[in-house]
Amino acid sequence: MAPQRGFRTTESAPCWRLGVALGVLVLSCVLVGAEEGENLSGLSDNPDKAIFAVRENGTTCLMVEFAVKFLVPYDVLALNGIDLITEQASFTLPRSAEIEGKCGTTESEIHIAWKNNAYTLRIFFSRETRSKGVEVWKISKVQFVYDTSETSHFINAYNPGTHTASTHRLSALVTPVGRSYVCIAQQTLTLISSDHLKGVTVSMYEIQIQPFDMASDFVFSEPYKCITDQRERLEETLPLILGFILALIIVITLTVYHFHLKLTAAQPQLPRDRSMYKNM
Repeated sequence: MAPQRGFRTTESAPCWRLGVALGVLVLSCVLVGAEEGENLSGLSDNPDKAIFAVRENGTTCLMVEFAVKFLVPYDVLALNGIDLITEQASFTLPRSAEIEGKCGTTESEIHIAWKNNAYTLRIFFSRETRSKGVEVWKISKVQFVYDTSETSHFINAYNPGTHTASTHRLSALVTPVGRSYVCIAQQTLTLISSDHLKGVTVSMYEIQIQPFDMASDFVFSEPYKCITDQRERLEETLPLILGFILALIIVITLTVYHFHLKLTAAQPQLPRDRSMYKNM
């Protein structure tokens, strides 16, 4: 019996080593393709603006830079102890949030959480080919999870708990592939909450986002400016252009008038009294 036990022990050793080797190989494969989140908000001079990046295989594959404001309705009990009234919680995305994300060739996403996961903002991106073979990326979905039992923003909430607000068939911030979306103006989205279908407002401003084909590590590609910024810039420059044109017209008019006076002064003056023509 002893030799048999010895034989089994000798045979199991290579199998144990093989199992360990396979485990290490699988773990290394997972680590190679794993994404990691980076919080770069300290690089921004704007106290309201956050900068978050998702990196894969040692390079940036998704990066967002923006300020975000939330307006969340919730119920509180009225003073009579019977009726419900709706209050509004207003707060901003903190720069100290934690980041997770996922990068792909056609779909990417970033998850931003804070207050011990009492709040989580999830933004989903997709890439598609449109007419004439033009490739674009867009925000395809925004989801916001919030807990009304978190008392720093939700005061005396009735029946507190966790709720999820989501967009429906979203196609926002459409941008050509290989470029980053840039917009100073506010972009507002309305999400429908699981809390009695209340409307949650998510407003983003001072935005620069790119979920695919980053130029290099932590570097955005060529910016694609939003229509709102272009319109506002035109509204700012249009009065200057019109003022310049008006000034030019005035200068041209004065110049023509000046030359007209010179030409008139150079011509001989004929007498107005016809009787004086006899002496000429």
